[in-house]
Amino acid sequence: MTEEVYRNGRIVLEDAVVRADVVVRGGEIAAIEGPGPGRSGIDLEGDWLIPGLVELHTDHLEGHYAPRPKVRWNPVAAVQAHDAQIATSGITTVFDALRVGMDEDTKLEPGDMLTLAGAIEESQRHGRLRAEHFIHLRCEVSAPDVLDGFAAFEGDARVRIASLMDHTPGQRQFTSLDAFRAYYGGKSGMNEEELQAFIQRRQAQAATSSAAHREAIAGMARQRGIVLASHDDATEDHVSEAIDHGVTLAEFPTTREAAAASRGAGLKVLMGAPNIVRGGSHSGNIAARDLVADGLLDVLSSDYFPFSLVHAAFLLGHEDGGIGLPRAVAMVSANPAAVAGLADRGAIAEGRRADLVRVHVSGTVPVVRSVWRTGRRVV
Repeated sequence: MTEEVYRNGRIVLEDAVVRADVVVRGGEIAAIEGPGPGRSGIDLEGDWLIPGLVELHTDHLEGHYAPRPKVRWNPVAAVQAHDAQIATSGITTVFDALRVGMDEDTKLEPGDMLTLAGAIEESQRHGRLRAEHFIHLRCEVSAPDVLDGFAAFEGDARVRIASLMDHTPGQRQFTSLDAFRAYYGGKSGMNEEELQAFIQRRQAQAATSSAAHREAIAGMARQRGIVLASHDDATEDHVSEAIDHGVTLAEFPTTREAAAASRGAGLKVLMGAPNIVRGGSHSGNIAARDLVADGLLDVLSSDYFPFSLVHAAFLLGHEDGGIGLPRAVAMVSANPAAVAGLADRGAIAEGRRADLVRVHVSGTVPVVRSVWRTGRRVV
């Protein structure tokens, strides 16, 4: 059994930062010991050693597969390019968020999602990837084809999380129609007349389909043992609905009211790391830092920008009045691992997987210098 020692670093444990040697054998953490004089091994040169990051919700892959309108990249190459950016951001476990439930704003088809799922499976099977990839189904419950899209993934064992999303204008993330117009108008290129017709179609679809689709997907997820997440909850009624459906993760609540109700009901609360880095929500909703200050945030997700995960953790851990690095790092490692039921990773502790990240900090932007997954260097 091979052994490696990581020495001369600042080791971020679940509840402390220590100067110690981390001993890895057979891809697992075997011991955390006081520094041994004259001991050989990987010299971290005073850098931080943190657990590999666990990303629960990123739709970053779509940009690699469809980088331009009407362009579809080779799906395996797209997955590899996405994986490279994920890994160099310190993420060793990632849940790729594939959308089910389509409309004209996506520029993608249901078959594209199945193509990407197949490319993830093929790439993982043939050892092409640095990180370990699972699938998170982003279920747009207002879309007419969402149930067909969900059913198409019935035999895919990589599907571990599903989120119940509803981006209908006038509620949740887009309570403000002006914010909806600014976001979707810029994203889709629709003129005002086209955008108004789109808004009316989405609202009509939601009125006839959202509740039934939400109930159906929640039932199928429970039957398959898939972790269920709510999305963009804004009110206590939204949270009550989520609880009735068996939700355990509240993604991107838009108000403090919804975040507090979720936490009070025992749900874990997830917010976007870009919200932390940018200092607020791009949609004008609750700032993630406000939830941190109130003790209402458990998990961070990079959402659309992979490097934001490690960046946000070190901002929260180091800034004046911050929460300390152990707690900040737990938001991107131990806590998301627990939500996903991955008890073998997420912390630097004896018996856990040797998913490790060496981080150098200079200024406010950290540098990921090296990444190991199960003790094997991948970056």
